[in-house]
Amino acid sequence: MPVADSCARGKFLAEPDVALGDLKKVSMERLTLNYVWKQKSTPVVLRRTGRGEKLRVRLQFADDNRQWLQNRRRTAPEWIGGNHAYWELPKSWFNDFVDRALQRYGKVYIIQPYREQEICARACQEAQGHECQCSCMGANHGIGNDGSWFEVSDTFSTRWGERELACRLLTAR
Repeated sequence: MPVADSCARGKFLAEPDVALGDLKKVSMERLTLNYVWKQKSTPVVLRRTGRGEKLRVRLQFADDNRQWLQNRRRTAPEWIGGNHAYWELPKSWFNDFVDRALQRYGKVYIIQPYREQEICARACQEAQGHECQCSCMGANHGIGNDGSWFEVSDTFSTRWGERELACRLLTAR
């Protein structure tokens, strides 16, 4: 079982960016996604979720990269050259690529989309005063519901944040 470390997380807007696909960096913590994507020592896979979008993979140069990525499959990986060169692979190859990259290189960065979920309650959002016992730790205390919350019951509301990209480093044990 690989060990996972979070390496970067940031909010992204739906604006074009050549290196990372259809999302562009707005803010970042610790390592930047741009740094992770451009470094050459550790393989990186960008898991894209849009219809028809493929995985994007960057590997350190090796003469057998195409054959290694293809792994005796019928479909060949596609090389996208230029300043931000990378391989494109079918999405269905994701798990196999990560497993094989961990075996060959010992570690792999995974950049993937996610949306943070916030949980609160109507009682908290409509509260008056400063006492809060909600899981939001007072972040939404007394602000009311602006329509962005999905109310499951009087004691549970949820909403999803903006689409972001997160990065994690998997290391083989």
